[in-house]
Amino acid sequence: MSNSSARPPFLRRSLLKPRDVLPHIHDITPEFLAERGLHGLLLDLDNTMIPYGSYEERADVMLWAANLRRSGIRLYMLSNATGKRARFWMDKLGFEGAEGVGMAGKPHPRAYRVALAQMQLPAHQVGMVGDQLFTDVLGGNLNGMHTILVHPLAGNSLPHTRMARTLERAVLKRYGHDWKA
Repeated sequence: MSNSSARPPFLRRSLLKPRDVLPHIHDITPEFLAERGLHGLLLDLDNTMIPYGSYEERADVMLWAANLRRSGIRLYMLSNATGKRARFWMDKLGFEGAEGVGMAGKPHPRAYRVALAQMQLPAHQVGMVGDQLFTDVLGGNLNGMHTILVHPLAGNSLPHTRMARTLERAVLKRYGHDWKA
C-alpha cells in the first residue's frame, strides 16, 4: 500500500481546495445538498450570509435558511465575528440555543468538533460554507467536511482579510477559479 492511499481522504487533496465553488449561498438548495449526501451545514456569517459589519435585515437569507430547515437540513453558525454580532444574527435567522457560536477561532479544529457534536452528524455529512480559504475551507477540510466556497458579499472586510484575499486569488487561480474578490 502506498503512503498516499494510507492517508485519510481529506489529506489526499489540498487543504485549501474547496469541493464546490458557488457564486452565492442561494445556490445551495436541498437538492444540491442531497446530491452530495449532506444533512447539515456549518455557516460562516460575515460576507457569506450577511455583508461584513451589516445589521440590515436580509429577508432573502432568512427565507433561504428557513427553507433548508423545512427540508430537514441542520444548520449551525460558525463565525469568527464577535459573540454579540453572531448572537444578533442567530436570533434574526432563527438559530436556536446552541446552534452556533461567535469567536469560533476558525480554522482551529476544536470549533468544528464542537459544532459536529452539537449537530449529531458525522463530518462527511456536513458542509462548511464560507467565503474564505484560510478559515472556512481550511478548517472544513482539516475536519473531513465537504467544503463550499461562496463569493464574498462585500469587499469591506478587515485589513488582514483584504490581504488574505490576494493570496486566495492566487490559490483559486491554481484550481481554475479566477475570482475578483
